[in-house]
Amino acid sequence: MAKTSQVVRQRRKPKYKSRGYSRCRRCGRSRAYYRKFGLCRLCLRELAHKGYIPGMTKSSW
Repeated sequence: MAKTSQVVRQRRKPKYKSRGYSRCRRCGRSRAYYRKFGLCRLCLRELAHKGYIPGMTKSSW
């Protein structure tokens, strides 16, 4: 879980475009972020296992 101060700071518009970065919509994590889903890998995996993401299935080999 990200610190509240970091999440709030990220929501503000940065002074320069290159300073902007993405965070998970659910937990606020900045690393391992999937743009397509707007989630980090941990939240994506959790929601996929619960079946909340249509078309995504668990793969094993």
